[in-house]
Amino acid sequence: MVDHLANTEINSQRIAAVENCFGASGQPLAVPGRVLLGEGILTKECRKKPKPRIFFLFNDILVYGSIVINKRKYNSQHIIPLEDVTLEMLPDTLQMKNRWMIKTSKKSFVVSAASPTERKEWISHLEECIRHLLTKTGRQPSTEHAAPWIPDKATDICMRCTQTKFSTLTRRHHCRKCGFVVCGDCSRQRFLMPRLSPKPLRVCNLCYRQLLAEQKKEAEADCQQLERYCSAIPGCEPSSGDDSDKSDDDKADQWPADTEFYTSEVSWSSFHS
Repeated sequence: MVDHLANTEINSQRIAAVENCFGASGQPLAVPGRVLLGEGILTKECRKKPKPRIFFLFNDILVYGSIVINKRKYNSQHIIPLEDVTLEMLPDTLQMKNRWMIKTSKKSFVVSAASPTERKEWISHLEECIRHLLTKTGRQPSTEHAAPWIPDKATDICMRCTQTKFSTLTRRHHCRKCGFVVCGDCSRQRFLMPRLSPKPLRVCNLCYRQLLAEQKKEAEADCQQLERYCSAIPGCEPSSGDDSDKSDDDKADQWPADTEFYTSEVSWSSFHS
């Protein structure tokens, strides 16, 4: 690791430059012990289409945002704690090459690098940072991850009923539990998933039934545990129980249409040593 760079002037300057690019719309990034390890442009699979995003890798967080003017102005800042990240390699598609998935408990998404070499560098540095943090904190790798949203263009029909065809008047929706593209009739329910949001989220009918069953099972287990506890204490009776994100996908990108991300000989990422 490069912890020896934490208190150096060059590291402070690099972090200040990132803060300046995000401006007032971003959060402060300079904290004691934080080191900026690398930065670069990756293509992120968004709901409507793949879009270029600027990524900054620190020794404890991953920051990304939308590009307004490259190297000068960014917005829609997102900060992901690396302790919550796991990575998964993915095969190439016709539209995107050098892909991998960044999985967290709140959001999972697919990105691609301009070349296999850059993907290897990103994954290597990410894995090293994650391993270092988990060793330092004694935590185990995260096992619960949010489902990545399937892009809108991946299907023309509802992925649950397989009957409804999407059109200008028939909107696509996404189940927040499984990430499937579904119609309105197949996703009328809302369910509270505190890990993802403090508000109830749209889920498809199948996931709704599964979540209700899990909730009922957990409630029954809690009641059984309470009854065992109360039976062990004389005079104790169980209670009756009667006590009373706009996403960056919607942002307009100012990006040259003729930029050849994959075929260019330009390197889109760099790492500090």
